[in-house]
Amino acid sequence: MQTQQKYPKLFSFEFYPPKTEAGEESLQAVHEKLSRLNPDFFSVTFGAGGSTRDKTFDTVVKIQERGVAAAPHLSCVASTHENIREILHGYRSNGIKKIVALRGDLPSGMMSAGQFRYANELVEFIRSETGDYFQIHVAAYPETHPQARSAAEDLKNFKRKVDAGANAAITQYFYNAESYFYFVDACEKMGIDIPIVPGIMPITNYSQLFRFSDMCGADIPRWLRKKLEGFGDDREQIIAFGCDVVTRLCQQLLDNGAPGLHFYTMNQSAPTLAIWNNLNLSD
Repeated sequence: MQTQQKYPKLFSFEFYPPKTEAGEESLQAVHEKLSRLNPDFFSVTFGAGGSTRDKTFDTVVKIQERGVAAAPHLSCVASTHENIREILHGYRSNGIKKIVALRGDLPSGMMSAGQFRYANELVEFIRSETGDYFQIHVAAYPETHPQARSAAEDLKNFKRKVDAGANAAITQYFYNAESYFYFVDACEKMGIDIPIVPGIMPITNYSQLFRFSDMCGADIPRWLRKKLEGFGDDREQIIAFGCDVVTRLCQQLLDNGAPGLHFYTMNQSAPTLAIWNNLNLSD
């Protein structure tokens, strides 16, 4: 098994833009708790077709103002060169230096993908407009993108994003560590030389996890699916078991050289903090 121990371990947390005033207050409390862990950055998602563009921008600026680096997601679907240029200028004016560049999802009913077809084209455009100003993170799929024709084709698509100028990658979440290590090995054999940070999804809600996984193509191993089904509606047992499973996964990843962890927090602090404390990452 090859490892990525040549890269420093960096940790980050992902939020989605709150839709209500109460959501904003709740996210601020979550942000304050997770800030104490001194993450490398907080990322903020970007809705399908740019549907949360303004909320993403506002959330990112507020996070940056509180003293921890923020990394907005930027989707190329339904975007034009002009509006991406405008967004980049706005982020640069506010001292934002990290971006998560994604293809993104086409909203229901929208027929045109805009002027960018793929994430590598967005990365190329960011580089042509801003040079090396931004540190660009892109997505990686250890279990293969659900729309890819094959794993080999998906790997080629990933390499295009790296060759276009990506500095690092964040993976889709997974629960089989071997799929991550196999993917990293395959990348290294293709000459891909950037840190590939595992995306981590805490397990707190059985039906929500299955729904998300069906949409994004993340595999839930049969043993894990059956175990979660067996808990029925016992939320406490699901949370306790999920915390143990994900802690073990994270420990295996870190012990074998993964260059950090990126937590999909779902705008909650407790599940991520529990895993973090189990791993003794603050020591």
